[in-house]
Amino acid sequence: MAKVSLENLAEIAGARVENAPESSLSVSAISLDSNAVKSGAMFAALPGTRVHGATFAHASDASAVLTDDAGWDILRETGFERPVLVVERVRDILGDVAAEIYGHPTEHLTVIGVTGTSGKTTTTYLLESGLTAAGCAVGLIGTTGTRIKGEDVPTSLTTPEAPKLQELFADMVSRGVTHVVMEVSSHALVLGRVDGTKFAAAGFTNLSQDHLDFHPTMEDYFEAKAILFDRAEKAVVCIDDEWGQKMTQRAHSPVTVGVHNTSADCTARLDSVTESGAQDITVRIGGQDISTRIPLPGAFNIANTALATALADSVGIDPKVFLQGLDAARVPGRMERVSVGQPFVAVVDYAHKPAAVAAALDSLREQVDGRIGVVVGAGGDRDHSKRPLMGAEAATRADLVIITDDNPRTEDPAAIRAAVKQGAESVIDGAATDIREVASRAQAIADLVAWAEPGDAIIVVGKGHEVGQIIGETTHHFDDREEVAFALARREGKEVKE
Repeated sequence: MAKVSLENLAEIAGARVENAPESSLSVSAISLDSNAVKSGAMFAALPGTRVHGATFAHASDASAVLTDDAGWDILRETGFERPVLVVERVRDILGDVAAEIYGHPTEHLTVIGVTGTSGKTTTTYLLESGLTAAGCAVGLIGTTGTRIKGEDVPTSLTTPEAPKLQELFADMVSRGVTHVVMEVSSHALVLGRVDGTKFAAAGFTNLSQDHLDFHPTMEDYFEAKAILFDRAEKAVVCIDDEWGQKMTQRAHSPVTVGVHNTSADCTARLDSVTESGAQDITVRIGGQDISTRIPLPGAFNIANTALATALADSVGIDPKVFLQGLDAARVPGRMERVSVGQPFVAVVDYAHKPAAVAAALDSLREQVDGRIGVVVGAGGDRDHSKRPLMGAEAATRADLVIITDDNPRTEDPAAIRAAVKQGAESVIDGAATDIREVASRAQAIADLVAWAEPGDAIIVVGKGHEVGQIIGETTHHFDDREEVAFALARREGKEVKE
């Protein structure tokens, strides 16, 4: 990794230098984690919700610190003697500083960013599969972690903080990656995590209620997403909802995508559905119709496929070659089928917002003639307003709704369940929908599996690929896919591997 002089970084950041070194000092890395900083690296000390990061600078091995005035006050009072760069707001310049330290890696990559409420993960996995088939070396960054040319690299955030993100990009460049597909969350855009990143193209899936604990209004949520389109060289926007249509007014010369809106530049239609749930579709792009099969069920995945195809086309990939590569796409925890040979469909999905729950259940209704059962809950310490809405969407569409705990975190789990249940009960109006409340998520899944009959479909929503359940401040191992498989195996009288 190249080294960058402290003087150069101060100039980029517009920072004043405190405890200026007597001789030249170079920086080779940067991190927000004081424990991860080594000699020769810079510690970025940000204000936290409980304590300022500068409190931990003394114990770190950092050769220099980047912080704000409040952080400098803490360091000065404790006699900190190493060089310090002081700026008004660290986040405003952190991405650019990190990009400089790691050699501006996205100048050497074709980066495609995908934003929106639902469909980001699936779209990025479709892009990874199709781009790989087209001969690209692909890196993927998102909710399920990071993948570099098919190899998993765990990360903790949908969009990592700027220092880690630029470090990942640099690692990808060194390993021969040519294209990166990444989910770009609204949090990441507002908090500057993708500052310093050059986007070749940006895609918009849709917008529905989510993260209103972070964004005051849906308009504010939309504006956060729009930041990506102010920066990307090319824009591809799905116009099947009103927010997508609004984004076309913000984005520069966007390519439009639609399933319901046939006036779009790129459209897609369903031709048939296989017994396994795979879909034969036709994508129309650039005046040509291309038929392909995608292994993922659900109408929304037709839209995701169209978006992915148009994004690939925008960066010079042949759509026909791209679409041929989608038969290998697998998306962890997104309409992921679990089967031990049972005579009904069992699916796990990440849906954790009202519109996503509705879409998941609608897709199952299209696939089967029997009944639909769902296990649903809502996360604690998050947007309270969506809880009854999730219950309502589930009860409107399912024959059985089992309300259980998701990640209650520090909230009372019973209160969360009550809010979801209230929403479910508000819409049934004498209908035959069976609504139950089962606190234990494992028991709720077991009850759902026991209820199913041949020809039915059951789905567990909320956690998808996650392998932990957060109760209080402790994360316990829990994987919906494992629990569904266990329950199915018990039901079918097969050996259960604990």
